[in-house]
Amino acid sequence: MKPILPLFVFIDACGWEIIRDEPFARAVAPHRRRLRSVFGYSSACIPSILSGRWPVEHRNWCYFVYDPPRSPFRALRSLRWLPSALTSRRRFRRWLSKSLKTHLKFRGYFDLYNIPFRHISLFDFTEKKNPLQPGGLNRGPNIFDYLQDRGIAYHVSDPVRTESANLDALVRDIAAEQIDFAFLYWPELDGLMHRVGNTAPDIGPQLRRYEQGLDRLLAAAHAHYDDVHLYVFSDHGMANCDRLLDLRATIDALGWQMGGDYAVVYDSTMARFWFFQEEARREITECLERVPQGHVLTDTELADLGALFPDRYFGELIFLVEEGTLIVPSHMGERPIRAMHGYHPDAPHSYASLLTNQPDTPSDITAIPHVFKLMVREANLAHARNHPVNPAPVLAAS
Repeated sequence: MKPILPLFVFIDACGWEIIRDEPFARAVAPHRRRLRSVFGYSSACIPSILSGRWPVEHRNWCYFVYDPPRSPFRALRSLRWLPSALTSRRRFRRWLSKSLKTHLKFRGYFDLYNIPFRHISLFDFTEKKNPLQPGGLNRGPNIFDYLQDRGIAYHVSDPVRTESANLDALVRDIAAEQIDFAFLYWPELDGLMHRVGNTAPDIGPQLRRYEQGLDRLLAAAHAHYDDVHLYVFSDHGMANCDRLLDLRATIDALGWQMGGDYAVVYDSTMARFWFFQEEARREITECLERVPQGHVLTDTELADLGALFPDRYFGELIFLVEEGTLIVPSHMGERPIRAMHGYHPDAPHSYASLLTNQPDTPSDITAIPHVFKLMVREANLAHARNHPVNPAPVLAAS
């Protein structure tokens, strides 16, 4: 038996509004609080959790950016001649994304989504590394750099594996008693809620499956470690989408040329613009200011959200829609989905959650980047207790 093991279980999209009135995991993690999320999608939230920093600091924010000189997709432009009935199908896009990821040696999450092939050579993809590995962020260290640099043995999930396979792998490492820290990643709730919404009958059974997984995990940990510190947390919540906004049609009607006068990425909840013609900037900005379902974010707002990039790498103008609105069609998809995240962090369903069996969690853990401080504290505590330094023997005086 070893003295202590901290377990950090990350359940994607298990937001505060999802579990606030739910019995989920109350028996094993009775101490619960709401955490403010980070502005952006999981591409921004996960690096913030892993580094304790905001997007402007680690430079992981949105996936696609206007950057023609660095675009790895120039060869795909020839696919623009294929019928859209084929190129817009998710099955085709997933197959092509998987093949391209291998060819480009991208190690993180990658999906071409719905970027039109006639414009794809205008864009670069920003997550080329795996955030769940040392050196995995675009700028600065993450928790796995910290652990590696200090020789703290750890387990981390492999995103390529299924949830059950990752749980099996962690249970094996626990049984070997070789780790002082564990990070388990469960992403399936996020995908489920995108499809069915946040109040569908499917959500309860998924949470019950997670409870069974937690029970198995804790049973294994208590069999090999005297003390187990459990933290179950998320990156954001999920809002049902009851309003659809065809923002692309509104902008296209102005008559400016995409790629010549401006460039844009239509994400699911925001649109990010770059301008090459001042009259196009003025007219598009004025048009967006008349759209009632959202607003153009000021530099002050972006700075307060930790997402004001001085080089405007992720966009010169950011238009954000209100919670419950979905931009569709978008570069993320041609058809509506039931629920989405990526709204303002103060929108009700944006808040993340933290559940733990530790009653002394510091009161200043109020936002998802603060989870990093918890991980550092727990990893150092476990390493010190699991590997006490043997004092030198005291020699008797001659």
